[in-house]
Amino acid sequence: MQVLNDKSIQFLEEYLNNAAPTGYESSGQKIWMDYLRPYVDTFITDTYGTAVGVINPEAPFKVVIEGHSDEISWYVNYISDDGLIYVIRNGGSDHQIAPSKWVNIHTKKGIVKGVFGWPAIHTRKSGKEENPKLDNIFIDVGAKDKKGVEELGVHVGCVITYPDQFHILNENKFICRAIDNRAGGFMIAEVARLLKENIKELPFGLYITNSVQEEVGLRGAEMITQTIQPDLAIVTDVCHDTTTPMINKKEQGYTKIGEGPVVSYAPAVHNKLRERILDTAEAKEIPFQRLASSRFTGTDTDAFAYSNGGVASALISLPLRYMHTTVEMVQKEDVENVIRLIYETLLTIKPEDSFSYFD
Repeated sequence: MQVLNDKSIQFLEEYLNNAAPTGYESSGQKIWMDYLRPYVDTFITDTYGTAVGVINPEAPFKVVIEGHSDEISWYVNYISDDGLIYVIRNGGSDHQIAPSKWVNIHTKKGIVKGVFGWPAIHTRKSGKEENPKLDNIFIDVGAKDKKGVEELGVHVGCVITYPDQFHILNENKFICRAIDNRAGGFMIAEVARLLKENIKELPFGLYITNSVQEEVGLRGAEMITQTIQPDLAIVTDVCHDTTTPMINKKEQGYTKIGEGPVVSYAPAVHNKLRERILDTAEAKEIPFQRLASSRFTGTDTDAFAYSNGGVASALISLPLRYMHTTVEMVQKEDVENVIRLIYETLLTIKPEDSFSYFD
């Protein structure tokens, strides 16, 4: 089965290149919904912007496949008298990668370009150099003073994103900011496309869910699961490729791009649903990896699992390098295999299946 096609890659590029920071996901959600529209029967949206494409909306048994749509960003927090902008995080933005990066400041007047400045190497004392920190990184928009910044339309509360664009490296590595986790929304949309194109009739309602505000505490998933009230949830997110330098495998485990989807073990992961996924992977010869979490997965899986009196939930992750940077990297074959694994698992599920913990 061919998984990705040229139209898929065009959608992925458009979707990743669009800015959709936490709390401001609407433009990305519109792109996603436009792509998904031919493959679903209807849509659900909620107050904060989570979007759900539904197949078989009248079916009583409900299955969710889910990713999240937001990306990390910054907020304007303070504008100095000399026209420099200091920031706070919107999600887990990394202060260490900021110096010398271009930024887009989103204002009512449109995008204002700026740069994260940094003192030249000539002016720093060897052995006493200050590292980038949240309280010393700053943005320069080329204004001479605070008034000049404000005249551009920039004010406290404006959201700031990086403009880095999608690239394919060495034919099969997808590179961009916001692959965490717009790749999830992309992959679940591809599952819906394959179901439609392969004329697969599901005996349950399928809720293809692109949640908002995961990066600030799983908030979109917390809201939408109360609306859907699903019976099962298969969540997809990214996880770390732990084979790159300066990562301790004894602490983080071993997962690597190119070696397949990562299936998680955690208290929030329902044992029976996880084993159904693993059995499917083995039966369909889909490569996979395993990852153990401790108290929680840190993904929307936790929000679904502990909602509505308990929802059988599982997590399939896409291994990724350089998370929360502007050069996040995943491998095409892994993307395809996550899509295949979700797709094939759905085809095994029947409403009469028992996912009771004690059966």
